[in-house]
Amino acid sequence: MDGLGRRLRASLRLKRGHGGSHQDNPGESIKEPERTQDHSLPVFAGGQHFFEYLLVVSLKKKRSGDDYEPTITYQFPKRENLLRGQQEEEERLLKAIPLFCFPDGNEWASLTEYPRETFSFVLTNVDGSRKIGYCRRLLPAGPGPRLPKVYCIISCIGSFGLFSKILDEVEKRHQISMAVIYPFMQGLREAAFPAPGKTVTLKSFIPDSGTEFISLTRPLDSHLEHVDFSSLLHCLHFEQIIQIFASAVLERKIIFLADGLSTLSQCIHAAAALLYPFSWAHTYIPVVPESLLATVCCPTPFMVGVQMRFRQEVMDSPMEEVLLVDLCKGTFLLSVGDEKDILPPKLQDDILSSLGQGINELKTAEQINEHVSGPFVKFFVKTVGHYASYIKWEANGQGRFQERSFCKALTSKTNRRFVKKFVKTQLFSLFIQEAEKSKNSPAGYFQQKILEYEEQKKQKKSKEKTVR
Repeated sequence: MDGLGRRLRASLRLKRGHGGSHQDNPGESIKEPERTQDHSLPVFAGGQHFFEYLLVVSLKKKRSGDDYEPTITYQFPKRENLLRGQQEEEERLLKAIPLFCFPDGNEWASLTEYPRETFSFVLTNVDGSRKIGYCRRLLPAGPGPRLPKVYCIISCIGSFGLFSKILDEVEKRHQISMAVIYPFMQGLREAAFPAPGKTVTLKSFIPDSGTEFISLTRPLDSHLEHVDFSSLLHCLHFEQIIQIFASAVLERKIIFLADGLSTLSQCIHAAAALLYPFSWAHTYIPVVPESLLATVCCPTPFMVGVQMRFRQEVMDSPMEEVLLVDLCKGTFLLSVGDEKDILPPKLQDDILSSLGQGINELKTAEQINEHVSGPFVKFFVKTVGHYASYIKWEANGQGRFQERSFCKALTSKTNRRFVKKFVKTQLFSLFIQEAEKSKNSPAGYFQQKILEYEEQKKQKKSKEKTVR
């Protein structure tokens, strides 16, 4: 079991702002803290650097045997003048990344055709903050059989649509020459990350094409810019999505299976995003590398994605109370059995009804995201949106959450029964810990929806009085 325990760790142990703590074996260097402050993907106001590194990861044949080993063959920028400790941390970070760029193991053969895949992975710091790896895996241009390679951008910023567009530009330039990538990435590194709703325009020269202007725009509502619900909707029915949400709310173990890396990473990010404004605070691996498959035996909650080729290994693993989701067939291979009964029935019906209304009229990814996320946000507004009224403030400015009064305030018995369970989760605990730090409610999307709901209730009461 000692070996198994070492391999359970699923997110690279890093210090904030620097590289990571990594041993010779990448599988043993990866650690998910049992308790962290915030596991949401970071949302930025603007002004930060776009990225920390651009890497190219290629497959190199091992000295012995026929297996291949993923290796970094290009890095930008090459950081110089680092202190000794910083340099060691950077080396350890860069040594771990190839494992996540090629999570499907080391057995490869040269190919003439290979479908392009865009996916991501997440490296969790010991303080709960995260670095995100945005990956584009493809077959490089050239004659004859060849091996795929991965372009990987490491950033602290969660904005998948924006980085997918950046990877398009990197790929286009790499087909010409590696030298053409440098000025583009240098310009991107010098540009400030735009605020929500704003655009940054980069000027870039391409041989034989001339000067190009590339515009990168963030959506005005940035709380969903790190996610795309389209894959989740394509793979599963609304009822199944609600059951996954219910399992996640009670912090259970959830495994997604799919063939494609893109499908896995998009669906697991979408499932985690349904929890907004709460953040998954346990093991979270969008695509589990082969060497870390023992993660599925972990006794604590997790949300992970596993490639379908490892389905049998997962099924043969000793697991308890797991929701195992087959994204290829749109079925649950394993479940606890009570997933339909976790949420209050009326609120569950409200979510289902809202999801089904006007779904075929949606055109853009932003519209789809808002349509899918909205009913789940409203669920939390109705069940726990009154939390701020039950934080008692002491003279020193410290807040104390009044849990019993908070639960009693719910008039619906089914809602109260659910909330009594939910307040015991780490999801809710971390959220309340943040709320207890300041009297001023955060002026975010969730608070906006709470105010809108309260106003609707006032108007409804006013109309009822008028009718009487």
